[in-house]
Amino acid sequence: MANNFIEAIVENDLENNVHEEILTRFPPEPNGYLHIGHAKSLCINFGIKEKYHGKCNLRYDDTNPTKEDVEYVESIKEDIRWLGFEWDKECYASDYFEETYQLALKLIKQGDAYVCDLSAEEIKATRGSLTEPGTESPYRNRSVEENLKLFTEMREGKYPDGSKVLRAKIDMSSSNLNMRDPVIYRILRATHHHTGDAWLIYPMYDFAHPIEDALEGITHSICTLEFEDHRPLYDWVTEHCGFVNPPHQYEFARLNIKNTIMSKRYLKKLVDTGVVEGWDDPRMPTISGMRMRGYPAEAIREFCSVVGVAKANSEVDPAVLEHCVRDVLNDSADRVMAVEDPLLIVIENAGERETITLVNNPNHPENGTHEIPFEKEIYIERSDFAVVPPPKYHRLVPGGMVRLKGAYILRYLSHEEDENGKVLFVRCELIPDSKEGGVNAGIKVKGVVQWVPKSCAVSATLNKYESLLLDEVDGNKQFDDRINPESLKTVEGALVEPWVMDKNVGDRFQFMRSAYYKLAKKQDGKLLFYRIVGLKDSFNKQ
Repeated sequence: MANNFIEAIVENDLENNVHEEILTRFPPEPNGYLHIGHAKSLCINFGIKEKYHGKCNLRYDDTNPTKEDVEYVESIKEDIRWLGFEWDKECYASDYFEETYQLALKLIKQGDAYVCDLSAEEIKATRGSLTEPGTESPYRNRSVEENLKLFTEMREGKYPDGSKVLRAKIDMSSSNLNMRDPVIYRILRATHHHTGDAWLIYPMYDFAHPIEDALEGITHSICTLEFEDHRPLYDWVTEHCGFVNPPHQYEFARLNIKNTIMSKRYLKKLVDTGVVEGWDDPRMPTISGMRMRGYPAEAIREFCSVVGVAKANSEVDPAVLEHCVRDVLNDSADRVMAVEDPLLIVIENAGERETITLVNNPNHPENGTHEIPFEKEIYIERSDFAVVPPPKYHRLVPGGMVRLKGAYILRYLSHEEDENGKVLFVRCELIPDSKEGGVNAGIKVKGVVQWVPKSCAVSATLNKYESLLLDEVDGNKQFDDRINPESLKTVEGALVEPWVMDKNVGDRFQFMRSAYYKLAKKQDGKLLFYRIVGLKDSFNKQ
């Protein structure tokens, strides 16, 4: 059963034998890394392939060599495979440059295209407006023979860049500005990542894209809503190039997330100016950045499913994405005790060192258990002790008790402070036989806190990430004015359980009562963690 209007179209086409097999394509331009917005398009195109047993091509729309690079080509492949998709055929727009050139010649011979000597600024000035028609180029009525000669010489390199273009001859008074004799070829001397220096002219996207779709036999050309006004040109190209049973274009609303940059151009600027450390910086909304931060691939796919496919643009709260990430990690991540700001606890009546056994993941008993030493001196989170507690504070206080996770109940005895009033350490005593199953285990204690043993706790650095963008203020949408100077906060001196030293880089954990973290680096007995997402969920499922 169809889940959205695009799937409904696909099902209708199959039922009416319009197509025997569905073929979609994912057509990124290799001018940057994929971001979360591309994930939605990936899920739609590859999702249709999977659901309707069709095929999906990966096609690089590489018609602008000045901005494209092999680095981006390879990163796109890595991101797609990481998300769990596999393409049926790898294609490049540049694979079809000769066919596209021949079709341009065909348009010229039909009287449907002409070489124009106006500059880009002059073409823009003569295009008209939404209320006024455009002005025809003085070169619009060149003969077919002259246009063929000039276009051939453009390919041969006889004219400088920008001196001539090939334009489709359509209608300068069209209500759709895209149909007012659009440029379909330009002269451009630039080394291409795929074809080298073989070409001196390059087709424009709006001309090349429908041709590529038609040559590959794409059945459903799915794109975002900003291309809706380009659809008449898409249809004009396939019709005038003579394609039989040409593909059709269908538009869906692009993904917009509040306070999230969805522009490859600006993301590249962040990289080039050093605001972030690279395209895969954990703060970046790129697929590689989210992978680096520790987001599970299945969470991103679930997010795209939750957002759905619509015809109208809207803005999604980032809490929806965080909810999906949290939902996956809550099920899959092993639990770890960690203290970000350690406070020493001295247990006066502690006996010899003993071993406490903790469950790795309560959702998956098959994940086993691990052991942690319990001894006289341990650390708890500094915020878990208060000399003067705020209202509804249920942790350790003077005269109070608290339970240690998986271990004993502690009773406060005393504490010492430095000259500035900072607590140096707290003395406690344990309630004998108060572990789970013990005689005194039933003593009512409201607070349960995590802890780590002093003798073998492992030093850790925590990288805590926030949004790269601050909220809009007074309608200011400019990214440059909204860059968050505190998007990365590094915490030194945190401590974690020793068993984490045996885990692998890339493993994800739930730091109890704190957040989900990814083990990013192990070096010289120290660990680096990336904060993935907090434990608190602000997304309302209803």
